[in-house]
Amino acid sequence: MKARTVLGMTAGVVGGAVLGNRLLNRRASEFENPLPGVERTYRWRGIEVSYTVAGDPDDPDLLLCHSIHAGASSHEFTAIVEDLATDYHVFAVDLPGFGQSERPPLVYSSTLYAEFIRDFIADETDTPIVVASSLTGAFAVDAAAETDIEHLILICPTDETSDERPWLRSLLRAPIVGTTLFNLLASKPSMQYFYHRDGYYDADRISDEEVEYAWQSAHQPGARYAPASFASGTLDPEFDLQTELAALDMPTTLVWGRDAQLIPLREGRTLADAADLELVVIDYSTLLPHAEHPDKFVEYLTAELLRTEG
Repeated sequence: MKARTVLGMTAGVVGGAVLGNRLLNRRASEFENPLPGVERTYRWRGIEVSYTVAGDPDDPDLLLCHSIHAGASSHEFTAIVEDLATDYHVFAVDLPGFGQSERPPLVYSSTLYAEFIRDFIADETDTPIVVASSLTGAFAVDAAAETDIEHLILICPTDETSDERPWLRSLLRAPIVGTTLFNLLASKPSMQYFYHRDGYYDADRISDEEVEYAWQSAHQPGARYAPASFASGTLDPEFDLQTELAALDMPTTLVWGRDAQLIPLREGRTLADAADLELVVIDYSTLLPHAEHPDKFVEYLTAELLRTEG
């Protein structure tokens, strides 16, 4: 094959990728915050971070921190915000790099997110109850060592998602190849597969609206930078979660979906036994028990908080 032909084919492939990426970005128009409440902005280290506030300011503060994946956002808590707001002053934040927040081309790390949670609590809340999901649970534990928190609620927390592959982070951050690869990873079938495999026990509970919102979130400008660190394992903290939990001097409760496979219940039992923590298990759920069974989650959460206060 002549060099001119090879170059022509290469240019065609690259041009097609660029065009495809642009069309996807155009389809992912600006999307609205789905949570009930008032949307606000917290400027942190030059980043505009979006969060929603609901409930009576005189009630105890409660901060919701979503999990980490390609289409992650505070949308994860849509089903529970309104109920929680009857008794708590709720803050639901889109972490830097996700949701409605800005997504600068930083090299995101566990330390960055722990520092963000610590600073947000100090600047915007008053000794809150903190609910954190999956890997973000580890970030919250890291932040808790130097932060005033009333009670820590961790949903299927983990400190290990995959082996470190910095080359994958670099690949996903690349302008053309990275954008094309990320668009494949963040397609609607991929989102549906993630929720079906790891998020929900019952696939019928996965709404089209939830998948659509995750897809929209994953196709905003700069959306690939934070997930690139997650996919490469470089968002995993360097500490041992079990050791850090045992060292915490505050009420801490673990919540687990009984049928979770990616972060199985046995890991929850190990953490609870080693750190002498309460463990709440929700039946017929996996990694998102608060989204799949919001009524049960709020009921158990409220009962646990009242029991601890008592």
